[in-house]
Amino acid sequence: MGVSVDELISGEKDNRGQRNFSFESNTEYDIDEIKRCDMKLGGAKKLVIYGYDGEKIGVRLASDSVETVQSDFKVKIDDTRKRIDVDVSRKNDMTEAKAKEEITIFVKLPNPYTKKIEIAANAEIVEIADLECDSIELDVKTREMNLSNIVGTVEINCNLDMNITCDSLNGAVEINQVSATSKIWIPGDISFAAIARGVGTNIYYECDGNTCDSFCNTDSENLIELNGIKSELVICTSGQEAK
Repeated sequence: MGVSVDELISGEKDNRGQRNFSFESNTEYDIDEIKRCDMKLGGAKKLVIYGYDGEKIGVRLASDSVETVQSDFKVKIDDTRKRIDVDVSRKNDMTEAKAKEEITIFVKLPNPYTKKIEIAANAEIVEIADLECDSIELDVKTREMNLSNIVGTVEINCNLDMNITCDSLNGAVEINQVSATSKIWIPGDISFAAIARGVGTNIYYECDGNTCDSFCNTDSENLIELNGIKSELVICTSGQEAK
């Protein structure tokens, strides 16, 4: 019936991973203590990482066109005392180019047991949502990233020009780039400090699509940071400027 054991026990529906696809592969693994999570996920058209209040790591590969998704990918989960490694590898004739056109990867993480997360992936769109952890390090190739309801530090390593949408800020977003120009959109009522580090890095500001003066707050505990070489970050908002 498309309902997981965690949903039956908690009575809460896992809405983020519930879009129906024609072909799927599902892997779950129980966690019983706090772990560092290291994930190498390969290529995908879309990658969705989200937290929930259960006790399992779940990896779901989905497609509306690849009938052999179950046999074309292998999900390997290695559990050590303090660490969980999740590797998604391709098999048969599945290429990374095809995966980037046809495959969506959903990864659900149990918030009570994941405090430090490292993710390597190559996806057209990356969505990270509903996570409470110390840090998330993203080593990615993507042009579009959506961050929603995240508590902690998000570190993004990507040398492509990115559009980042951030619906809240409770911690830090640290962007590491070389020779790239990216934009991050934030709500107008968010308070944040901003800093550029490195060689030839600059931060600019836009409100309602127009260049404006800085609207950061140097005393804020929240932070947007640009690190790297010859890179630019434009912090954008709309309506009332951030304070």
